[in-house]
Amino acid sequence: MISLDWTLGLQFFHFIILLIVLNKMLYRPLQKVLAERREAIDGSHARAKDLEADIEDRMQRYQQQLREAKKVANEERGKLKKAAGEEESVLLAEAHSKASTRLQTIKSKVAEEAAEASKTLKSEAETLAERIAAKVLGRELV
Repeated sequence: MISLDWTLGLQFFHFIILLIVLNKMLYRPLQKVLAERREAIDGSHARAKDLEADIEDRMQRYQQQLREAKKVANEERGKLKKAAGEEESVLLAEAHSKASTRLQTIKSKVAEEAAEASKTLKSEAETLAERIAAKVLGRELV
């Protein structure tokens, strides 16, 4: 059976003193350390979110710059293709002109040679005809 005497009050008094001492020496420092850790963790989470937002922003800027660079490259490629096409047409026109000039030169040379050959053949044909006639008749033609 439990007896209620003055030792109960003394135990209650010791318990209160123990609570005060433990509160000052153990619980408050422990709560302070836990609060500091909580603040450090929350700060780390906040820094991590800031870094994540910064990384996302940089990625978006990088993607935008990449799109712009591709656009500029495509435009430059188009300009180069257009310039190459123009240069090709100029070179083809020059080649066609040179070929046409050369063909005309060759045609005129062939015509001159044909005319010369025709004259030579006519004169040789006359001489040959005179010889044939002389042989057939057995005498020289005058």
